[in-house]
Amino acid sequence: MFLTVLFYVFVVVAGIQIIYYLLFSSILVKNKKEVITTTEYPISVIVYNKNNEDYLRNNLSVLLNQEYSKFEILIVDSGTDSYTKELIADFLIKYNNLKIIKVENNEAFWGNKKYALTLGIKAAQYDHLLFTNAKTKILSKDWITKMSSNFSKSKTINIGYQKLSKNDSFLNLLVRFENLITGIQCFSFIKINSPFMAFGDNLAFNKKAFFDVKGFIDHIKIPNGVGDLFIRDAATKKNITHTLSAKSFVENDAPNSMSSWFASLKSTKSLQKHYKIKQRILLYTFSVTKLLFYLFGIISLFFFSWKITLPIVLFYFLIQFVVIGLTAKKLNDFDVIFFLPILEISLILIQISIFIAKLFSKANR
Repeated sequence: MFLTVLFYVFVVVAGIQIIYYLLFSSILVKNKKEVITTTEYPISVIVYNKNNEDYLRNNLSVLLNQEYSKFEILIVDSGTDSYTKELIADFLIKYNNLKIIKVENNEAFWGNKKYALTLGIKAAQYDHLLFTNAKTKILSKDWITKMSSNFSKSKTINIGYQKLSKNDSFLNLLVRFENLITGIQCFSFIKINSPFMAFGDNLAFNKKAFFDVKGFIDHIKIPNGVGDLFIRDAATKKNITHTLSAKSFVENDAPNSMSSWFASLKSTKSLQKHYKIKQRILLYTFSVTKLLFYLFGIISLFFFSWKITLPIVLFYFLIQFVVIGLTAKKLNDFDVIFFLPILEISLILIQISIFIAKLFSKANR
């Protein structure tokens, strides 16, 4: 009796997982109602910089030589000890659309990124804003064009994809796989009118969308979640869109150690308690049913009829391979698909570790 109940639970969680992957496949289908505008809105590109002057100097050439008719670059320099202005003096002379906003930290907002970005937004000349980071690599000279192409009177927020750099380590595969799954969730949830996050280093919105929710004021004391918590407050069913053109992608350095990546994941997971209830339920259900699928699937294979269990497992993997494979190809991370089951199980173990670590950290506090 117990094994029969367990098997039925396994069938249910397998069905839920398959439904999720069918939902994820929605980002592969172009929205028929989506209209790409031919209007080139003047754009203010806001580049956050904190002790990343070497990255900034290398990336400025691509930023300043974007093939776009009217834009400015604002470098928001947040409390760095070095002299950003001296490092890019040649650029400042050559380009009159380059400006530096020096953030003078105060006691209330010391080192606060959201405070620094707010100063940049207020200093921006144009109403349409595009955000990135000094250490973020812009991959195309058409980046601004692609990230602004979905702006319209109704679409005032646009989310782009942030890739991670590649190397030959297994850790890098795992990190990029987690980033890919995050991207799939991000864009597919927009499709079902339930946006919950944004890649903060590749995000565009207009000033009205920002000031309508009083900027970052409701979460300015939370150190992370610039994009996620802004989306929570500002995004609606009608005002948000996304761009998945390869020319709109940006790239950040992937974490090079397990400890740094674990800390980053833990910080990101801690944000979920600030999401809306609907998004939290959707995310938690996906994670929990994923764990139960593997746990009950293994038990069912050994203690129930494998002739019934195995076809369900294989069908799940078929749907997963097709959806993640096609999406990974679209997002230029196709190599992760060859290690999919190993990466997925490894990520589940990491997530369990994060959950345990959070329980102990609460006890310590």
